[in-house]
Amino acid sequence: MSTEVPLWWEDGALSLIDQTALPHEVRTRRCTTWEDVAEAIRALRVRGAPAIGLAAAYGLALAAAERPGGSPSERLARLRVAAAGLRATRPTAVNLAWALDRLLAAADATPDPELLPQRLLAEAHTLARADLAINRRMAAHGAALFPEGCSVLTYCNTGMLATGGWGTAFGVLRQAHEDGRGIRVVACETRPVLQGARLTAWELLRAGIPATLITDNAAATLMRAGEVDTVIVGADRIAANGDTANKVGTYALAVLAHAHGLPFYVAAPLSTVDLATPEGHVIPIEERSPDEVTMLAGARVAPAGIAVRNPAFDVTPQRLITAIVTEAGVLRPPYAVTLRAALEAESGRRSAGQSPASGDRAAGTADVGAAR
Repeated sequence: MSTEVPLWWEDGALSLIDQTALPHEVRTRRCTTWEDVAEAIRALRVRGAPAIGLAAAYGLALAAAERPGGSPSERLARLRVAAAGLRATRPTAVNLAWALDRLLAAADATPDPELLPQRLLAEAHTLARADLAINRRMAAHGAALFPEGCSVLTYCNTGMLATGGWGTAFGVLRQAHEDGRGIRVVACETRPVLQGARLTAWELLRAGIPATLITDNAAATLMRAGEVDTVIVGADRIAANGDTANKVGTYALAVLAHAHGLPFYVAAPLSTVDLATPEGHVIPIEERSPDEVTMLAGARVAPAGIAVRNPAFDVTPQRLITAIVTEAGVLRPPYAVTLRAALEAESGRRSAGQSPASGDRAAGTADVGAAR
């Protein structure tokens, strides 16, 4: 079992850390079919935009190996059925669809259908390696944003559990800590599923980062008291104009940061950027089970029969975002320009055969955009 990555390929199957058991138990789950992977994504056994994209990629590789017979068109049709099933598990995070599209393109480009299982597995491995490299690159860019000794508030879970390793926003925090910047982290519990209390707190302790856990509704009080210097969060989808979907409650933190004059950063890979979505209001928002609100640790905390709304995400307008940290650098407004430019540059690097993490650590200070 690995505790440095949330999922890994082993003995012809996808193994993953079952995040529903944390922090009390580090339990693994073995997925041998794409349906197993879909269930794991839907049940939050694996979660976080990059991680569910990787899980879906391995799920499609499993689908390619399940029924090897049939004509090329039949095999591609079965793959598309599996891809549709995986795609439907969680609608907000664009990384899931992005990863599936990458593997479907690889399948379409494979002339011999007998090679599909190994071709798709190789592509899934490539995405996993790239995600880890991208996260390390992003961390180098973002760590320079934090002054010595600052207190950083974060939300939900954006660590290795949510990615292919290291993390996005959490990866930036981890890098700043390892660079000796003396940061202190304030972690919000993140209701209703408590990803901050269960997962981020677990990762903070393992990384040795000084940290304090708070209830979500304590953030404003700490900001007014001067106990928070900056905020950094992840993202599940970034629209072309910079509007950002993330765990519900993020928008409230952005409003609070703006009211208190605090920087509000988003850290996410470029695979999270969706240029086909012009603005945040058209991002599909997943509505999850009422039980997540009415139940806590298996016990009912609300009266039976009460109506419940449980949107899993909200959208933060780009005007409230100070900067977006990506593997290409720290992007500044106007995001409609800087996001597109970063994507075009990354596409050019891939066309030239360069790694997404190419370049040296010194480039971690890159800062792109008109506003400072």
